[in-house]
Amino acid sequence: MATVGVVGVGYWGPNFVRVLDELPEASLKWVCDKDASRFDKISKIYPHLKLTTDYGDLLNDSELEAVVVATSSDTHHAIGSEVLAAGKHLLVEKPLAMSHVQGKEMVDLAEKNDRILMVGHLLRYHGAYQALRGYLEDGSLGKLHYLYCTRVNLGKVRRTENALWSFAPHDISVVLYLVGAMPTSVVAVGRSYLREGVEDVGFIVLEFPEEVVAHIHVSWLDPHKVRRTTVVGSKKMAVLDDTEVTEKVRVYDKGVSYTPSYGDYGESLTIRVGDIWIPKLDLLEPLRVECQHFLSCVNNGEAPLTGGEDGLRVLRVLEAADESMKGHGSRVMIE
Repeated sequence: MATVGVVGVGYWGPNFVRVLDELPEASLKWVCDKDASRFDKISKIYPHLKLTTDYGDLLNDSELEAVVVATSSDTHHAIGSEVLAAGKHLLVEKPLAMSHVQGKEMVDLAEKNDRILMVGHLLRYHGAYQALRGYLEDGSLGKLHYLYCTRVNLGKVRRTENALWSFAPHDISVVLYLVGAMPTSVVAVGRSYLREGVEDVGFIVLEFPEEVVAHIHVSWLDPHKVRRTTVVGSKKMAVLDDTEVTEKVRVYDKGVSYTPSYGDYGESLTIRVGDIWIPKLDLLEPLRVECQHFLSCVNNGEAPLTGGEDGLRVLRVLEAADESMKGHGSRVMIE
C-alpha cells in the first residue's frame, strides 16, 4: 500500500481524492490547495485527511511515497520537479509540462532519482479506446486510412492556455496510441474570439507514414458537447462516442470494394453497406484504472503505460501544432 497526497483540488483534483480514498492499494494522507476555501467540502467528506495550503508539507513528510499533481498546466513543471527532487513518485495531470524542454527536465529528474513519473493521459486507460486499438491490431478494420477526433463544448474558458493545450492532449495521446507511430508533419489553425492571444478553437491535421492522416478539432466555444473519435479502415469503420452512457462504440461494416472489370480491362468501385455491430464492453471508470496502474507501478516498480517518454511525444506534437498555428497554418515537420 502506497501513501499518497494530492496537490490541487480545483476542477479535476477532487476526483483523484475520491478514487484514491476508495482504493485499497492507496493510503491517501494529504490534500493540498493554495485556496483554503476548497477545503470546506473536502473536510466534511474526508475528515481523516490532512489539509494544507503549502505542498512543501507533503514533500517534507518522510512517510509520503507518491504525489498526484492536478494543478493548472503552467505549474506542472515547477511543482512536479520539486516532487521528484524530494524523492516522491509523481502522477501529473496532462500535459506533462508547457514545453518539451520542461518535460525533458522532469523525465531526467525522475530517472536520476529512480522515481516513477506518470502522465495523466486518461483516455489510454479507457476501455472503449482500448477496444478501438484492439480492432486495429487484429485487422478487424483492415488497413487504417484515417481518423478524426472532435472534443468541443461551451464553457471551461481558460485565461492563459489555449484550447489546443487544454483539450488536445487527450486526443493527441489517443491518436498516437491508435496509429502506433509519431506523425511526420503537423498543420494547425486556430482563432481567438473571447480573449486576444488565447485561441478558443483549433483544427489540427497530423500526417503519418503510410499515408495515414488524422484530424483533431477542439473548442470551448461550441453549441454542443461532443467527444467523438471516428476510425476509417479498408474493411470497416468504427465510431466511439464518449457521451454515450453504455453503447460507446459502433463498428460499421461499410466500405468500398475494388473488383476487376473485365469489360473495360480496368477496375470498378462498389459501395458496401453491411451490419452495425455494438460490442459489449466492460467499462470501468478510466480514472480508477489509471490510479490503480500508477499505484501498481509505485508498489511493484513497473514502467507506466503513459510514462515520461509518452508525455514528451505528446508535447512534441503540441509544440509543433502551436508553432503551425502561430505561423497561420504553416506545415511543421517532426523528425
